[in-house]
Amino acid sequence: MFESAEIGHKIGKTAYRDAVAPLRAALLEAQADLQESKKIPVVVLISGQDGAGKGETINVLYEWMDPRFISTLAFSQASDEERERPPMWRYWRSLPAKGRVGIFAGSWYSDPIRQRIGAEISFKELDARADQINRFEAMLVNEGALVLKFWFHLTKEGQRKRLKALESDPRTAWRVTKWNWDRLKTYDQLQEVAGHFLRMTNTPWAPWVVVEGTDDRYRSLTVGKILLEAMQKKLASTDKQESPVAPMVRVDTDGRNVLSELNLKLKLADKPYESELAKWQGRLSELARDPRFKARSLVCAFEGADAAGKGGAIRRIGAALDARQYQVIPVAAPTEEERAQPYLWRFWRHLPRHGRVAIFDRTWYGRVLVERVEGFCAENDWLRAYTEINDFEHELADSGVMVVKFWLQISQEEQLARFKAREQVAFKRFKITQEDWRNREKWVAYQHAICDMVERTSTGNAPWTVVEANDKNYARVKILRTLCERLEAEFEGKHAPGAERRSKKPGKRGKKRD
Repeated sequence: MFESAEIGHKIGKTAYRDAVAPLRAALLEAQADLQESKKIPVVVLISGQDGAGKGETINVLYEWMDPRFISTLAFSQASDEERERPPMWRYWRSLPAKGRVGIFAGSWYSDPIRQRIGAEISFKELDARADQINRFEAMLVNEGALVLKFWFHLTKEGQRKRLKALESDPRTAWRVTKWNWDRLKTYDQLQEVAGHFLRMTNTPWAPWVVVEGTDDRYRSLTVGKILLEAMQKKLASTDKQESPVAPMVRVDTDGRNVLSELNLKLKLADKPYESELAKWQGRLSELARDPRFKARSLVCAFEGADAAGKGGAIRRIGAALDARQYQVIPVAAPTEEERAQPYLWRFWRHLPRHGRVAIFDRTWYGRVLVERVEGFCAENDWLRAYTEINDFEHELADSGVMVVKFWLQISQEEQLARFKAREQVAFKRFKITQEDWRNREKWVAYQHAICDMVERTSTGNAPWTVVEANDKNYARVKILRTLCERLEAEFEGKHAPGAERRSKKPGKRGKKRD
């Protein structure tokens, strides 16, 4: 993939000077349009060999453009905080907002290449990382981002000359260290690994541009012109990136589905409830203090019909934990800051460190539920969200995050009774709104969306537990028991089971059923 960059391009001083003035003016104009419209973010990856001019090119872009609307993100060794989260977490939280340009000096490509050169991962694992990156970048593009990837190339001799030239100039000598010269010894390995990795991640939606790094003026003009043309084309386009996805039609031939088969009559009387509640809260408290949890973290995701009892269940979990150990994240309509980022960004930012718990009261599944049913996003957006959510949760599981997901299901009749009860209690009136009443009119549409969600996103790493929630006592105990059993299974190294719709009794003392 590097052959085309070994041509020996050179730009003379006069030609360079004549080209820079109009290019700079056009870049500033495009950047102003970008900032004013706030339609898209621009993600620029600057990668390549040491001494190929990555830093110089970034400095030139700052000189040619308005630096107030550019952010440069430099990544080296991960910090303790970053190592306790998924590898992509530090890049996710640094993504530029719509209307801004984000330049990544060191990116999600750096670690896989370094790890392969150091024989820390196999080529098979490298290919798996490439596939993961391709899906991540596809998600960014589908969310409207412009992704530009530059690889600055030097021949081995060219790199040696560049390092010597930098070292001999007092103004740049500080940039060349023993580490850079040691890296020159692995040049051939870098060529092999990077060439393979770039070919695997050279996609139509985010292609690589290989630029010869020998001549500073040629390199700067090339990057500037490509950035300008890409920004102008993207800003002029009125079409959002679309994938050829066929609409999904749900058909329950025999009228049975994951919700219709639930036994919503399951109950647990008050006396056995108190015993079971204490038992499972005590067990959860022990598990949260288990030394093995210090190397893991827990994400609890709560979804359910309005008035299904999510808040009450969350409070029972919190009662078993140290308040310093967990955080409850209530999810409502996205803020202006969140709308300027990819959909999943606002959830990534709340991922817990090791030994901590994050409890989401409503989650990233809003895209395939309320946004789908209410038409708040395009059909293509919620259709591709299933894959993006599965990728997101798979990455969490790979990094040691335990994802436990609950859907709380109640009947229409029970929901109506709870709505009316809330209107009669002063401190609960805030819980019931006109939107809640309006949502009841779309009950069937929501039930279809829920069934699709459970079936398409219940995976081995992050299965759904569907909770029969007409009886709050029964639901709360089942949730606590499921949480404890999942933690125990993870600590013992067992694979998480598939999606659960267990209706077994919470305990021997809960035999009585209505």
